[in-house]
Amino acid sequence: MEPLALYIHWPFCLSKCPYCDFNSHVRDRIPQARFRDGLRRELAWEAARLGRRPLTSVFFGGGTPSLMEPETVAALLDDAFRLFDPTPDIEITLEANPTSVESGRLAAFRQAGVNRASLGVQSLDPAALQALGRQHSTTQAIAALETARAIFPRLSFDLIYARPNQTEASWRAELRTALALAADHLSLYQLTIEPGTAFEALHRKGELILPDDDDAARMYEATAEEAAAFGLRPYEISNYARPGAESRHNLAYWRYADYAGIGPGAHGRVTVDGQLRATRRHRAPEPWAERVERDGHGSTTETVLRAEEKAQEMLLMGLRLAEGIDIARFEARTAVALADAIDGDVLRQAIDADYIVMESGRLIATAEGRLRLDSLLGALVR
Repeated sequence: MEPLALYIHWPFCLSKCPYCDFNSHVRDRIPQARFRDGLRRELAWEAARLGRRPLTSVFFGGGTPSLMEPETVAALLDDAFRLFDPTPDIEITLEANPTSVESGRLAAFRQAGVNRASLGVQSLDPAALQALGRQHSTTQAIAALETARAIFPRLSFDLIYARPNQTEASWRAELRTALALAADHLSLYQLTIEPGTAFEALHRKGELILPDDDDAARMYEATAEEAAAFGLRPYEISNYARPGAESRHNLAYWRYADYAGIGPGAHGRVTVDGQLRATRRHRAPEPWAERVERDGHGSTTETVLRAEEKAQEMLLMGLRLAEGIDIARFEARTAVALADAIDGDVLRQAIDADYIVMESGRLIATAEGRLRLDSLLGALVR
């Protein structure tokens, strides 16, 4: 049976960051018991139709899943291990912020079964943390990295670059400090202006100015250089890791494997009755909980993907990876020949420009190609 990755979404945060358009919600009081029960019930419903599959990874995302009670994490992992067949090397990741409250729970999450922590550091610059609306200080971020390093076998952290007034030199210094503390895995995100966020309103009024594209590109290229000094390689556009420390859960997304998503707003791609289906849960927490209590699940839409839709999605995801796409697997997974899914003329031009290579049965975007992947995909994918 198709192996499975499991995503569990915890929708609550202490506050809404001004750049964030994720499905996160602030509540005066988090109804822990109700949402624990809802997640467990939805997981059972999903497992009943998916069958007893090999389970390769579990990822607690959000929102801020480190606001979950550790007992909730333990209960969900117990359920997942009972309902599926965990692989011997299963990866279990939980996202956390470096606040003192959340850092104090890290040992309990490890005891619950989490073996990989992903810390939302975002910056080690005090002024940047304040501008980004983060609830932690630089001192707390460094302490959290050191604490997590001692507790978890594997550790990742997030940073945001191309921030207002940021320079390449200051970014390199910030990276070196962070990588020296926790140099296993880095997720890097360029600050972008997302619709409906507080930053969008400031940007529209001219009160928030980001570095131009050339400066942002130089910071991106500097990241690879600094990460390489600590033994990290860019295995995906926004992710760097030591060999063997790559995120197995996120690789399931990029390699277009099956993944189930439970919790408010969660998405999934799961094979049911031989058909790959795109699933989506209700975004708002309370309506999701009501649906689960009534129906056993919070689904709003579920669509059987057509062959050409699968081909487009697999190309969009797989070309983000340094390893590219296995052409034989692509054609088996999508039932579409690669030649029918891409524009042949554009492919030849991209190969001539050294943006794309085809070798050893794989279609691979080079480092230069990944640097301009959005525009490349727009022209290449039919």
